[in-house]
Amino acid sequence: MGEQNHSPGKELQHWTRAEAPGKKSWPSQAYALGAVSNFMSTFLTFPIYKVVFRQQIHAVAVSEAVRQLWHEGPQYFYRGIYPPLLSKTLQGTLLFGTYDSLLCSLSPVGPHSLGHRWAAGLMSGVVEAVALSPFERVQNVLQDGRKQARFPSTFSILKEFHSYGLWGRLSLGYYRGFWPVLLRNSLGSALYFSFKDPIQEGLAKQGLPHWVPALVSGSINGTITCLVLYPLIVLVANMQSHIGWQSMPSLWASVQDVWDTRGRKLFLIYRGGSLVILRSSVTWGLTTAIHDFLLRRFHSRKELQD
Repeated sequence: MGEQNHSPGKELQHWTRAEAPGKKSWPSQAYALGAVSNFMSTFLTFPIYKVVFRQQIHAVAVSEAVRQLWHEGPQYFYRGIYPPLLSKTLQGTLLFGTYDSLLCSLSPVGPHSLGHRWAAGLMSGVVEAVALSPFERVQNVLQDGRKQARFPSTFSILKEFHSYGLWGRLSLGYYRGFWPVLLRNSLGSALYFSFKDPIQEGLAKQGLPHWVPALVSGSINGTITCLVLYPLIVLVANMQSHIGWQSMPSLWASVQDVWDTRGRKLFLIYRGGSLVILRSSVTWGLTTAIHDFLLRRFHSRKELQD
């Protein structure tokens, strides 16, 4: 092997490359690092998420969304946290692990091109959507205040889904709103992974502390991605909040309903955008920083062992 350049940017680039043939420890480690980083960031930012969700469903101001949650009482403030905590942990496992595995398959040696990162990110988003859409579906029903009396628990929602029949369980139950979810997740993952490392490497060359480039890179990527895909986020939240055979509008009818409810104005669809920026910045900034920290610890221990 040639001499290793230990500058921060080159060090990061070296870590993202595949190991020698026959060594499988890094891809498997990517799944664990993704799970831990997503679990921690989701737990810390859930209160922000719940306020944003209320805005998306009811099209109200931040103060009104907070007032609704306060009026319902503290016992309901963390209502619905278990599905996102589980789903986001699985999301991190699949997103980072699948991305790394696919990237190493597309480009075993590296460095990885923009096209390779985009393709691996896109496919990891598809896997994520297929695996985790049911969790998001249950979560969105639980967090809709209008459904609390009829569906007070996760079990009551699952019982409703299982009364639909096999096809109904999928199309009207667990995978309601799947196509917008698929589009949002695949494009979001492709954007995030395409530009995360280049931004982080550029900042690392400025001599900043290790955690700053990861935090800033994740924040920038999370913010831009969510702002670009925000109309899909609103559409998914509205489609997945519906439950019951009689209240299932089609995809096109749901798009029309969101557009009409927001007064046929694009800026009203982006109502609550300030909180989306905050949530996305904090969540993806923390996720990327935690992931980078764990990755450095893993490689430091591995170098000591070697």
